Parts: sequence; C-alpha cells; structure tokens
Amino acid sequence: MTQNAWMRWPSREALGRAGTSRPRRILAWVVRLFALVILLWGAFTSSRVHGWVTVVGALGVVVAGLLAWALYRTTFQHRLWPSLGILLLLLGLAVGAQAGGFRAPALVLWCGCAITALERLPLAVALPTASVALASYAAVNNDVWLTTAATTAGLALAGYVLRLDAEARGSAQRLLAQERAARAAEAESAALAERARIAREIHDVLAHSLSAQLVHLEAARLLIERGAGREQILERVVAARGMARDGLDETRQALSALRGELTPLEDFLSQLVGTSAGAEVTITGERRQLPAEASQAVRRVAQEALTNVRKHAPGAEVRMRLDYGDHQVTLDVRDSGGAPGELAGAGAGYGLLGMRERAELLGGSLEAGPDEEGFAVTLKVPV
Repeated sequence: MTQNAWMRWPSREALGRAGTSRPRRILAWVVRLFALVILLWGAFTSSRVHGWVTVVGALGVVVAGLLAWALYRTTFQHRLWPSLGILLLLLGLAVGAQAGGFRAPALVLWCGCAITALERLPLAVALPTASVALASYAAVNNDVWLTTAATTAGLALAGYVLRLDAEARGSAQRLLAQERAARAAEAESAALAERARIAREIHDVLAHSLSAQLVHLEAARLLIERGAGREQILERVVAARGMARDGLDETRQALSALRGELTPLEDFLSQLVGTSAGAEVTITGERRQLPAEASQAVRRVAQEALTNVRKHAPGAEVRMRLDYGDHQVTLDVRDSGGAPGELAGAGAGYGLLGMRERAELLGGSLEAGPDEEGFAVTLKVPV
C-alpha cells in the first residue's frame, strides 16, 4: 500500500450523507439510539452508582454525544488534529467511565471509537487509534478470551467494511456527478451545434438570395449608365424582384428544414433547374431519404452553382447529375462555358468556399474548377 493510501482521507462523498438510502439512514439512527440507551442504562442502573455520581454519569453521556457529533463534523472537513484530539477525549472519557463504575458505557465508547476511526480517518492514524481502543475493550471485557478475541476481530472488520462501503458509495456519487456534468455538457454542445446549423442555413439562404438580386440590380445599374431602353432595365428590376420572392420562399424552406419538413430532394432540384433556361437534371442510383444536413448541403451547392453560371457564363447550358451511391451521394454540376457576363466580378467569391466548409463539416468534399468545356462543381457527402 502506497504512502498516499495510508494518509488519504475517505472522500467527502463517503463521509457525508448524500446518496445514502432511507433504510440505511434509519438503520444508522437505530444504532445510535441503541448506543445511547446502553450508555444511559449503564449510567443509571449500576449498583455502585448513587446520588451525584449518577448525575455525573448522565452528564458524561451528554458530553460523549457532543464529542461524537464534533468528531463527525471534523472528519467530514478532513481536519486531522481536531479529529484525533476528540478521539483521545472519548477514549479518556471511556477510561473515566470504567474507573467510575460505568462499565457498559465504557465498552460502548471503546467499540465506537475503534469503528469510527477505521471508517472515517486515514489508515495511518486509524489503525493505532483503533488498536488502543480495542485493546482497552479486550482488557476490561470479562468474557472468555476466545469470545473476546472474536469480538475484537469482528469490530475491526466491521469498521473496515464500513470504510469500504462508504468509499464505494462516494465513488458512485462522484460518477453520478460526472455523468450529470457530461450530460449537461452534451446538451450544451448539441444546442451550440444546432445554433450553428441554424446560422449556416440562414447565412446560405440570405447569401444566395441577395447575391442573385445583386446580379440583376447591378445589371440594371449598368444599363441605366449606358442609357439602355426602359424595357431592358425593367426586365432586370423584375428579375431582381423575382429573386427576392425566391429568397423568401427559400427562407421558408430553410425554416421547414429546421423543423424537419424537407421537400424531396429530387423535386427541389427539378424546380431549381426549371427556373434556369438550358438546365437539366439527371438522377441515378437508388433514391432514398437523406439526413437533413446532407440534403441541405446538396441543395445549397446546387443553388450556388447555378448562381455562378448566371454570373460567369450567362446563357450556358447546365447539366446537373445527382448520384445515390452506397455510402455517399454525389452532385455534379457542369456548364458548357461561354463569354463572361457583365457581372462576373460581382460578389465577394465566398459562395463556394462556404459550401466547401459545409461539406467538410459533414466529412465530405467539394471540388470546383474548369473542365473541358466550362466549369464543374462536384460535391461528395457521406450518408
């Protein structure tokens, strides 16, 4: 046994009452009352005790009770020297009781001191203290030596068993507290993750919608500067209004997604390409319901890819393919290329970067770059 084990106190959880069942608390109080009855019985029924000696005996019982209460408090606070001092006072009180003719109270005090020391003190202090108390008990007890030896050994074993039981209860209390803390941390982490997901959804919807509106409004501004006709300018303004309306619809869809009310992914992509001339969608593999995060990633990448086509290659043909694999879903968006539009420089260029971050959070990947004809965006998300 290491030095730390010899000098280590039982934990506060072990010395306290927390986690103690109601039957155990009742049993503890029964034992205390039984010990008190024996002390009082010994103080008032001894044939050699009369008059003021009886009063002194009763006062001794009260003092012993107060000292026991103080011992429980000091041991719970892990105060070694006060605890040891109180135990010595109790042992001295037992010696005085024996000398004054109170034999039964003396035996109870010696036994109680031995058990309490083994249960509540560091072993380096508990063993000598319990040895002194049990030796005093054995010296005074007038039973057969074998009975006295068995009783002494039983008391020592009882004290150590109580110590082990208290430590087990304390460990259970600490594990329970750690489990509760872990659950609280897990709930907080889940709440933060949900907030981050909501923030991403709102950001992606607003970024896509406002970027599309910016394309048309910037076009309208350029047309005005060049003195274009009213019909051309009106066309761009109407398109911007349409983008605002679409953005509102996407916001509603995002809110529905947060509530777990997503429309089928295939229907969403079909509606998306239906609003873009020269765009088509192909779906391969076994169709199935995707997790909300994976489905949202596919939707946002498809929207961003089409927006980029409108900005950088207006009028280009777009081929979109959604493939359901065994372990991942792949979205491939390719355009036929074309001359850069007037608004190729509009926007900050963070759209695909944000989509790549979203894919990586899900354990997937996003690749974007020129291909043989135009530009290609490929998203892979594990499912």
